[in-house]
Amino acid sequence: MNPVRPFALCVALLALALGTATSSRAADDPPPKGQRVFSAGHSFHVFMPAILTDMARSAGIKNHTQVGISSLGGSRTIRHWNLPDDKNKTKIALKEGKVDVLTLSPIFHPDEGIDNFTKLGLEHNEQLRVLVQAFWLPFDVYDVNYQKKRPERVDRNTRTVEQMKTIHAEYFTSVDDQVQALNKKHGKRVVFIVPVGQAAILLRGKIIEGKAPGLKSQEDLFRDAIGHAHPPLQVLTAYCHFAVIYRRSPVGLSVPVVLKNAKNPDWNEKLNTLLQELAWEAVTSHPLSGVKAKKNP
Repeated sequence: MNPVRPFALCVALLALALGTATSSRAADDPPPKGQRVFSAGHSFHVFMPAILTDMARSAGIKNHTQVGISSLGGSRTIRHWNLPDDKNKTKIALKEGKVDVLTLSPIFHPDEGIDNFTKLGLEHNEQLRVLVQAFWLPFDVYDVNYQKKRPERVDRNTRTVEQMKTIHAEYFTSVDDQVQALNKKHGKRVVFIVPVGQAAILLRGKIIEGKAPGLKSQEDLFRDAIGHAHPPLQVLTAYCHFAVIYRRSPVGLSVPVVLKNAKNPDWNEKLNTLLQELAWEAVTSHPLSGVKAKKNP
């Protein structure tokens, strides 16, 4: 018997066991073309570009380039748009046609800044894709005025998955509505959703079930009451962006540097695999992500 065949059969069975998520990154699929990415957002987003670059390197993607970052704490996208033109790094990069993918992280919707950047970007690159991050809600409540009057601290460990879905429902709908309206306006799909908030709910559900290696409570994902992310949630965010930008599953990529540097032995390969799988599930389940899982033959 050809010794290669049993090995190949084992590989095939393993891939089948891992499910459809692995089907989009078959061994014979060449790495996709590297994208030029610019990111504008707040503290629930601006950690993502460095992690994304690490993931692209792990995936063997050449010429992935982080063109620049516009970071404003607690910002709506319109604040990035309203920066003086001579200091507006986002506008400058878009006008130079240097950007293939623009990632944004509005707080609440509608946000006129998304409309403005999309229009400007398309004028200089007809193939531009604009990614809007749907995130986990600050303080675990839907309150568009939270910056004026901070809500009382919520014990996230008491939340059920159904409660989280209910709390986020109106917010998620507002994101969908603006993205759909923009795509209709431009006559094509140019704006896409990165469903980070949905992935976070999936992860919190796994924690509740006791099926999230290295995470004992929902609070383990957050550094403070408002919800700044610990490394596992940061990595989940970046995997969602990787999946939307490169339209392939992150399952199988190596543990990102940010998890390794956390020096927590429980944040290992098992947790990393779970984060990859949940990111891919969230992205392929969202109708506005632009990504669908390939079916097994």
